This record gives sequence, C-alpha cells and structure tokens, in this order.
Amino acid sequence: MSAHAADLTFTVKLARQAGEIITDSYEHAMRVDRKSKRDVVTDVDYRSEALVIEAIKARYPDDAILAEESGHYRRELASSAGPSGGSRTWVIDPLDGTVNYANGIPYFCVSIGLVEDGAPVVGVVLDPLRQDSFAAVADGPATLNDEPVHASEKDALGDFVLSLAIIGPGGIARERRIGREIRIPRRMGSAALSLAYVGSGRFDAMIQNGGLSLWDIAAAGLIAERGGAKVTDLDGAPWWNERRRGPTQSIVAAPPQHHGELLELLRATKTTVQTRR
Repeated sequence: MSAHAADLTFTVKLARQAGEIITDSYEHAMRVDRKSKRDVVTDVDYRSEALVIEAIKARYPDDAILAEESGHYRRELASSAGPSGGSRTWVIDPLDGTVNYANGIPYFCVSIGLVEDGAPVVGVVLDPLRQDSFAAVADGPATLNDEPVHASEKDALGDFVLSLAIIGPGGIARERRIGREIRIPRRMGSAALSLAYVGSGRFDAMIQNGGLSLWDIAAAGLIAERGGAKVTDLDGAPWWNERRRGPTQSIVAAPPQHHGELLELLRATKTTVQTRR
C-alpha cells in the first residue's frame, strides 16, 4: 500500500466535492471578473477554492497551502512540518480552464496536489462533467477512476495528437513547424487536464513553453510521470521547480522513446525562427 494512501483518498473525495460546486453552476448565471487581458475568474473559482482550503485546514492544520485565487492564505512552499516531520504543501487550482467554463466549453478541471519535502507526492485532477478522476501517488501508478492508465505507446511521432501551446514571439510559426511532424496539435484551454491526459494516453504528448504556474502542474505532472511519460521543462531539466514563481513554468511530457525527439524538434524550431528574424 502507498505511504500516501490516506492522503490520496482524502484528495479524491475533496476534488469531487469541489467538482459538485463547479457543475452545479455550469452554464448558469455567475459573476465573471477580469484577472488579466486573457484570463478571468468567477465566483465559482472562489467557492471551490474555499471549500478545498477549509477541508485541508480541518484535516491537516499544520500543512501549508498554495492556492491560485486566495492570495491571502498563500504561504511559502515547504514552510510547514507535516505529521512525519517533513514539509507538506497543498497546491490547488480550484478551476483550471476558467475561460472555457465561463463560456460553456466543457473542458476544465479541479487540480489538487500535495508536495512533500520539495516533490509532488499526491496528485488528483478531476473533470467534473465526465466524472473522470485522474490520480497518482509518487510510489504508485497513475489511475483513471481507480483503474491503472498508461502513457501512449505509439511508435511513430507522425501519429501523435499533441497538446501544443507555444507562446511568445514566433509562437505560431513554431507551432506550425512542429505540427508538420505530428498528426495534429490541439490547444484545449486547461493545462492541468491536458497534462493528465498524457498520463492516460488520451494525448500522446504535451508541450507548453511557458505561462504555467505551480498549481497548473503539481498534480497533473505527477499523474503524467506515474503513467509512464517522461516529464521535464523545456530545457530537459526536472519539471518541478518550486523556486520558480508566477507563470514561468514550461512542460514537455511525452513517452520516453519520443521525449528527446520532441525536445530536439522544439529547439530546432526555435533556432530556425530566431535565424529568420
């Protein structure tokens, strides 16, 4: 049995409770506020996050919490000691894909991860509309609704359906160049759910060159990794780096036999774009 079995059971149940708040308000009137030029937040984000935070505080009062919306409760990662004496931090995105949600597009999720001693050890990503619960622990397999799942086993990169989001200068040209080497790219609007899809083989791989925060990847990165994917940042370094704050994270997640090929393709594409400029 996993050393984090109790934490996982708690997290799955909590994600489903938060999911009920989200589905109850889906396609109904809600308050939508602008967070930035391209991002919004709804009252549902806040209600979902409040439920998650209160439950964690009640069950694990000594654990730290890093949550997307509730900055007033944000505490430094690895700042508190858990029952085992190690540092524990819950990393929460109460509604990843809020723009989709606010527009009635059915692709969004709840993401809850637990980081212990500087590494994710529990991850749950719930698609509340489909009741798809992706989960993983650091010492166990990735699962979908309690059944083991695995990353893609396709032989040819040309058969890949890839979650692809390259932002910044030259992004469109780079996406087109990579797109020619795979079957088709997709940009779905929820990084956490797309990354969890890599762990189950629904997406063959995922590339995003920035714009991700810790709460986007804490749970889903672990799920992808435990599903058998190789997960790194854009430079091939470890994907989890809690010292990087704000939307500065990048992800390359793919089956091990294709991960290096995608990294090289991404670097070659970047070089080509820079040369043209």
